[in-house]
Amino acid sequence: MRAFITDLLHRHDDSTPIFSFATTVTHGLLRADVDAHARRFAAVGIGEASTVAVQVPPSFSHLEAVLALWSLGAQVISIDHRLTSSEAHVLHSLTRPEFLVHPSGEVATGFRERYGLVASRVDGTPAVTPHRLVQFSSGSTGRPKVIGRGTSSLIDEVARFEASDGMVRAGERLLLLNSPAHSFGLVGGLLHALAVGAHLVFSASPAASDVLHQARAFEVDFVTGLPFHFDLLTSTPDRSALSTARGAFAGGELMPQEVASRFAAAYGFPVGECFGTTETGALTMAVGGTIRPSVGSPMPGVTMRVRNGLVEVALPETPYLSGNDPARYSGGWFRTGDRGEFTPAGELRLLGRADSLVVVRGNKVDLTEVESVLRGHPQVTEAVAVGPSEIRAYVGTTSPTLTAQALSEWCTERLAEFKLPQHIHVMDTLPRTPTGKIIRNMEPLHASYLQAHLTGKNGAK
Repeated sequence: MRAFITDLLHRHDDSTPIFSFATTVTHGLLRADVDAHARRFAAVGIGEASTVAVQVPPSFSHLEAVLALWSLGAQVISIDHRLTSSEAHVLHSLTRPEFLVHPSGEVATGFRERYGLVASRVDGTPAVTPHRLVQFSSGSTGRPKVIGRGTSSLIDEVARFEASDGMVRAGERLLLLNSPAHSFGLVGGLLHALAVGAHLVFSASPAASDVLHQARAFEVDFVTGLPFHFDLLTSTPDRSALSTARGAFAGGELMPQEVASRFAAAYGFPVGECFGTTETGALTMAVGGTIRPSVGSPMPGVTMRVRNGLVEVALPETPYLSGNDPARYSGGWFRTGDRGEFTPAGELRLLGRADSLVVVRGNKVDLTEVESVLRGHPQVTEAVAVGPSEIRAYVGTTSPTLTAQALSEWCTERLAEFKLPQHIHVMDTLPRTPTGKIIRNMEPLHASYLQAHLTGKNGAK
């Protein structure tokens, strides 16, 4: 990893821009900042195979610290800055880092260019595997798993982005809305930009006003984010702010067709789709957004198949560091947990999560169909349905008058009786994981609803 990072940092001349927010950092300034961080980290004992948990808010400092740690040969354990101390403690207990890197002072809300960083030594152990990036499953359906990515895996993913048609090119400005603490923001954002000489632009927050301000100020060529980012952009559209953009694509979770349609109507170009997992990195790419519901063909170098209705990816070893999960990885194949099929043209169509198929009174029900019907209501902004033996739905809305009864009547007109949610809970917003995905685990979903209902907050009905 050290050689790879050194190569990326020296591919482009000093004056080539790499980061922009209120100010711009060039490749020359980036090299100097990374070297300075590396010297400070080395002074406290961080070096080859050191395990370092990084919990820093989105900032230039965060990206520079990760590059500095990799340049020293350390294993980076990426922890979302929004996690509470108790949540972070769980991840520390799973990974046993030797060092913690965190801000030295108050943490701001939203993006901030610089933080003073502290590297604290704690009672952990050095890396016993060659993995240099450690992340965690989203936790949307249960306890997070510890996921390791080796140098070759990261290099291969960067090469896949470089070889994909329509991706961001040298000199283009990419408005990156994905968190750089997570897989796509770190690899498809930071490392890809370093590899090709793209220019990353950051927004103060996901709010449409902040995103559109940055898009206009830097005349961006491309936008990437989660589906909810594009949903926000359709709330108060400003077509002129994205007049310079040639494309956009979403990842993290499947883009709802209604969001994609609203965005295309508002801004005059479609949102593409990137499908992947934390365990594998990006797998398919459809930058043009014109072949939905397909998520595109496998990216160069990716071997995929659909077996027993489930999407599987060839991997040389298990991605899990805390003990292999045979239900997810065996015989050189990783099961993504998604149902799918390949079209005659070789494009992958996703048919929902494997855990979205439940059996109600002997009848198979696809929960994504229930969610789609609920999201079709004009006052619904988001919806999730959970099982297994009875269907319970949680719905987000901006309307103070929308009721569970009204939604039940809406569903009765559009779904067979056995597909109807037995309980519908209406809230202002649904709880999300740190990566921005809607939580799909019954316990935290219902706890969030009850908390809002009991306190009178969040409009729970």
